[in-house]
Amino acid sequence: MSLVTTKEMFKKAYEGGYAVGAFNINNMEIIQAITEAAGELNSPVILQVSAGARKYARHIYLIKLVEAAMESTGIPIALHLDHGGAGKSPDDAFAEVKSCVDGGFSSVMIDGSHYNFTENIELTKRCVDYAHAKGVVVEGELGKLSGIEDAVNVSAEDAQFTNPDEVQEFVTKTGVDSLAIAIGTSHGAYKFKPGTKPRLRFDILEEVAKRLPGFPIVLHGASSVMPDLVAEINDCGGKLDDAIGVPEEMLRQAASMAVCKINIDSDIRLAMTAGIRRVMTASPQLFDPRDYLGVARTEVKKMVAHKILNVLGSDNKI
Repeated sequence: MSLVTTKEMFKKAYEGGYAVGAFNINNMEIIQAITEAAGELNSPVILQVSAGARKYARHIYLIKLVEAAMESTGIPIALHLDHGGAGKSPDDAFAEVKSCVDGGFSSVMIDGSHYNFTENIELTKRCVDYAHAKGVVVEGELGKLSGIEDAVNVSAEDAQFTNPDEVQEFVTKTGVDSLAIAIGTSHGAYKFKPGTKPRLRFDILEEVAKRLPGFPIVLHGASSVMPDLVAEINDCGGKLDDAIGVPEEMLRQAASMAVCKINIDSDIRLAMTAGIRRVMTASPQLFDPRDYLGVARTEVKKMVAHKILNVLGSDNKI
């Protein structure tokens, strides 16, 4: 079985009022957990790789692990570059995207959001032209999400909501296949200030959908920072004070609208860490990695299944 692009996934998701989960991968246990959960629930899935993940695990290892997952589950899987080129010069950004296109990815994101509108269009179109010639789809980004995640580091002061007046021109001139927008989500585990009410700008999403009818929209920074995981980590010696995420009911509402892809990374990290801390706290004599990584894998699988069933609505959509 081969990797698929997201074109058919997003068409079905848009028409069906659900979203496909894009889960970040870093190692074998995470890949196994995500794909096993998706396979058991008959859900399409996107496995996405950040620059940090490629540096940590190395490109070839991730490719081979994903190939093994496809063979063992038989479900449609897209392999996606997350935030390609973030913070890099145009030439370095293009080189990163090109490396993933040439290296077997079926989908890539070019993040030109740190450039002005015109420069973002130029860089994104350059990547689209190259990727489309190789049969690879491209996600672009308009607007800036705050927060920190791997190569992405944007302060709250520099964050910018997506301007709906720009989306038609951007999509038309670049030829992107999907568009990530900024409506109030944020990278990392600290998305909102303590005491403030989490809020997403659904008015912006609605306006973007009007300007781009039928076009797939993407939400980055959409982990819910699940309170039970945060509590368990803290109970086992962690220190995640004031970690706050996007309420799941807001994400489900977005998935019922034009959002076809929801990115989840922090919740994977939290699930894995909670499992490891629980084992190490209860049984400090253990030193076999399989003892704690096996539990961590189970926790990630449970979390992914929860997202598919209760947030994304992508179960039984294969």
